[in-house]
Amino acid sequence: MAASSSRSCLQYVFHLAQDNLDFRLPEILALLALREKPFHPDGKFKEKAPFMHKDSKYKINVYTFNKTLLFADRIKRIDALDYLPFEGTVSLKNPQHIFCMLEDYGSDPNNIPEHPNYIYFGRWIADGQRELIRSHSVKNRHFIGNTSMDAGLSFIMANHAKVKENDLVYDPFVGTGSLLVACSHFGAYVCGTDIDYNTIHGKGRSSRINQKWRGPDENIRANLRQYGIEKMYLDVMVSDASKSVWREAALFDAIITDPPYGIRESTRRTGSHKEITKPADGIYAESHVPVTQAYHLSDIFTDLLNFSAHHLVLGGRLVYWLPVYRPEYCEEMVPLNPCLQLISNCEQTLSSHTSRRLITMEKIKEPEDLDSLDHLADPRFSPYQGHNAFREKYFSGLNKRRGKEDNKSDFNGV
Repeated sequence: MAASSSRSCLQYVFHLAQDNLDFRLPEILALLALREKPFHPDGKFKEKAPFMHKDSKYKINVYTFNKTLLFADRIKRIDALDYLPFEGTVSLKNPQHIFCMLEDYGSDPNNIPEHPNYIYFGRWIADGQRELIRSHSVKNRHFIGNTSMDAGLSFIMANHAKVKENDLVYDPFVGTGSLLVACSHFGAYVCGTDIDYNTIHGKGRSSRINQKWRGPDENIRANLRQYGIEKMYLDVMVSDASKSVWREAALFDAIITDPPYGIRESTRRTGSHKEITKPADGIYAESHVPVTQAYHLSDIFTDLLNFSAHHLVLGGRLVYWLPVYRPEYCEEMVPLNPCLQLISNCEQTLSSHTSRRLITMEKIKEPEDLDSLDHLADPRFSPYQGHNAFREKYFSGLNKRRGKEDNKSDFNGV
């Protein structure tokens, strides 16, 4: 991907990892917007390398995207560059300048061309922060759960939300706090809520192999302490996302979350289908566990967007995951709100029939009384009820695949 810099009239190539490709351009746009920098993709620019004088020391690295080259083939690529006017000395251990050759073989691992679609050559400027994925891997994290967010995706979400130093970030389905860890790394103060008492308090069964129960210090605060960013941790509390406990004000610079889909974690909210429920009283009130009922996905997303419209600052961003059944997906399934502008919609494929989409929205105006009328008049603002059947469709597709595998094994055994 090529990008231009208006100040120097130079252009640069970003060599990005070959995963989550759909997320990359929105992530880069968000980061540049955070720095108030323009972005103008252009693949026609050819840069002249000015670092080839006789007193310089250099080396050349060869990289590929979507294909692996043998070491001998990499050497051939370097030898083929002998027409370039390098006058300096090759130094593999202590170069002053590093030149990089990048061959782009497209993005389809099942259809790799014999020759590259594009070849880029230029001087290395800087590495990214990909080491964060290794250093923050959930495999080595102190407190994890069944649905702890992957470190790489957590940082992508933080970037999509334009999280920066001194921001206030909130996760209404906080779980084990993976998103709080990523946001606090960038200097944001973080807080969250979850309806699961055991997760918030670090109690109950452990998600680790060979460990039955969680330890006394397994909690979200301990995760931030592990990375030296405990000072950015405000707090978390047990709360129902369908019943806001926050005062009516624009509080948050970003709301970043991964709502439950009903697959590995149930979708519940407090309440009962009965007309009258007797509240706990007396000595039992403190230990009372409230009755819960199903919390439909369409309601989860409606409540999430309404909450964000009221509690994000102007220009603040909402970033969340939307699970979809791929055969039925269309853009009209993405929930909308009059106060929020859709910025990006990126797909992560989960299976042949399911995926989840990373939705990024930005608050563009404060809520008004007329917004409720817009919900009634404009079908785009009505909840999409098809989301409620995601769990059934997910397992339906899973059972169909298993059935095919069973039939195949029966056939092979005949």
